[in-house]
Amino acid sequence: MKLPALLLCALLALSASLGAAEPPPNAAVAANMGTVMPAIAAAFTRESGREVKIAYGSSGNFRRQISQGAPFQLFLSADEAFVEALAREGRSEDAGAVYAVGRLAFYVPRGSPVAIDNRLRDLGAAAADGRLKRLAIANPDLAPYGRAAREALEHAGLWQAVQGKLVLGESVGQTARFLATGEAQAGFIPLSLATGTELGQRGAWASVPQSWHAPLRQRMVLLKGAGETARRFHDFLLGPQAQALLRQHGYAAP
Repeated sequence: MKLPALLLCALLALSASLGAAEPPPNAAVAANMGTVMPAIAAAFTRESGREVKIAYGSSGNFRRQISQGAPFQLFLSADEAFVEALAREGRSEDAGAVYAVGRLAFYVPRGSPVAIDNRLRDLGAAAADGRLKRLAIANPDLAPYGRAAREALEHAGLWQAVQGKLVLGESVGQTARFLATGEAQAGFIPLSLATGTELGQRGAWASVPQSWHAPLRQRMVLLKGAGETARRFHDFLLGPQAQALLRQHGYAAP
């Protein structure tokens, strides 16, 4: 039996309104994205009329929480290994996609006795003569930028020299706070945070040579049960608007 045209239109309108009423999905986002993600999310809302709830934290913690059933629909990791692990466990729709490649920065707060340079020449001297009291990095076991910092220090032959001075942040966000508050005289954080409004005005930074650590390939993935809004946001992140914002904040294209 064919439905009258007016009834069919009403049903289609109701269906569209129900879709628009979908609750904002939860997205687990690596802390290093904290400076650029608000702008990306706002651009997505302007274009789609939909919103996404963003939670920031360490990729390692999110990987564990998702394995334990945390209700996220999208995971933006700073380390593609965590996404690949979830895919092997069958918790994601596929192996995901690389959405950005990060850069590591060596950061020194204003007034620090440690000199800034991307070859870390003065860092070793400062560790030896006592000028360096605390060096902030993210926990290498939880955050890929922390692992990259350890690799860079090992490359420079400084890892053993700074062992007793390390202050480990649970995420790069906490590591950045150590530097912003002066709790550490130097540290390693994502370039995107070093050049952000807060830290960019409070100190100096230098990009660590990319050859000193493994590539910071950041991968995202839709998790099982992801809804329409999460899918749209996933695609938006790979589109021209989001990619342009990522480049502006120091990330390289996938």
